[in-house]
Amino acid sequence: MDGRTLWYPQYAQRVRLADIDACELPQWALNPKWETRDKIKAPPPVPCGPLAKAWLKRTVGNKSVECAVLGYSHDGVPLGRCATGGEDLALEMLRVGWARVASPYPVNGQYLTVQNYAMAARYGMWATYVLDMNEWRRKAVDKTLDRRPIADFNLLAERESEISPAFVDAGHKPKSTDR
Repeated sequence: MDGRTLWYPQYAQRVRLADIDACELPQWALNPKWETRDKIKAPPPVPCGPLAKAWLKRTVGNKSVECAVLGYSHDGVPLGRCATGGEDLALEMLRVGWARVASPYPVNGQYLTVQNYAMAARYGMWATYVLDMNEWRRKAVDKTLDRRPIADFNLLAERESEISPAFVDAGHKPKSTDR
């Protein structure tokens, strides 16, 4: 269904991957390689949500997916640890950079290690400027698939939390730059 939710049509049931979060389908990230600032008013957009969904869809393909339900989300969707071919799907999404760890204390301690490696290597969404998913869900007014990239550019300009490595030191700039 998206970059963190699987759909089982035979049971009419969806299962969300536990301990990870991914961009929503209408969410855009922005390419930090913005060389034509004088001609183009915003960095080139990257469809973060569709890329996460495409990666998950391609990885699962027609393979059998087994999920162990660990609990339920606030909206009643089962949270599961899902695997295909013996590979943990959430761990693989973290490895390629199309997901992030949802809480600071995931059940699988390996998740943080894999995410930190993907961040350092700038894989997937870590190669872009991306707004924290929870903040995006809270602030985005238009959540339709017709959403324009400039809307997320504006949200990034007034962000509260930072998850992109490119923004890591942005909060530590001196208030005054005069000498």
